[in-house]
Amino acid sequence: MRHRDTVIGLLAGLLVPLAHAADSDAPLRFEAAPGIGVQAEVAEDGSIAVQLLPSGKRLSLPGAPDVDGNSRLSAEDVDFDGRPELVARASVGMVNEAVAVYRYDPASGGFRALQAETHGRDNCGGLMGLTVDAATRTLTSSCRSGPMWYTDQYRFAGAKLYLYRAERVLMLGDTLNAALRWVPADEQGPSAVWRTFDPTGRVLESAIADGLGAPPDGPLRSQQATVVPARLFLFDRPGAPSTQRYLLQGDRVELLDEHEGWLKVRCRNPKSGAVVGWINVND
Repeated sequence: MRHRDTVIGLLAGLLVPLAHAADSDAPLRFEAAPGIGVQAEVAEDGSIAVQLLPSGKRLSLPGAPDVDGNSRLSAEDVDFDGRPELVARASVGMVNEAVAVYRYDPASGGFRALQAETHGRDNCGGLMGLTVDAATRTLTSSCRSGPMWYTDQYRFAGAKLYLYRAERVLMLGDTLNAALRWVPADEQGPSAVWRTFDPTGRVLESAIADGLGAPPDGPLRSQQATVVPARLFLFDRPGAPSTQRYLLQGDRVELLDEHEGWLKVRCRNPKSGAVVGWINVND
């Protein structure tokens, strides 16, 4: 392991370094734009001291300090434009990681914090535990609150970062088991409603699926279930007072959404096509 680390260190000295280990005392150096070098290090107060080269201009950024005022700095291409951003990471509590991302702004000659438009639908309140997927051009944020893990995903529309996909963990009681039966996978976590959004916050699709981790790229895939009672009434909307539609015992349905104890389901009928409606799992 020591030999491997030595080789990696020698290579890093020959190239423009893109990241430093958390315990490195050396400043982070990278090129933020053509001809604009950056040297950054964490100051004693937890802020990030930045010097632009060759101008020598100095900046101070808030960073992402942990309880001890420390941040781990790296340079990562977060916005997929071929140039790295300045990224600060810090431990928060036992398992969470706060992340701050700063993009170089040629117009001002400084850095701007990367902020996303979420319309109040995100779980983590920021880019917690950030991972960057260049293949799908997706940023994933994950955090833990109590016993539950939550995931938010972000994408860019031009220069704007927006909430692309988020989950809401289902909190339904035993009445759900009286209406529907499904067999979860061995490693499946609690069920959650996943929603995909456009840059304006409009819901493009929703599906109930595993809430333990982000779904794979592409259209959402719904959890499937089987109707338990002899008849299961199907309503046009949550809270509708009456209906003449119903599902029969053994019908297979896809779970699409949830609202105040009502589940949106879809049953694919070979004669009439897809039938969509809401079932009341409170009753």
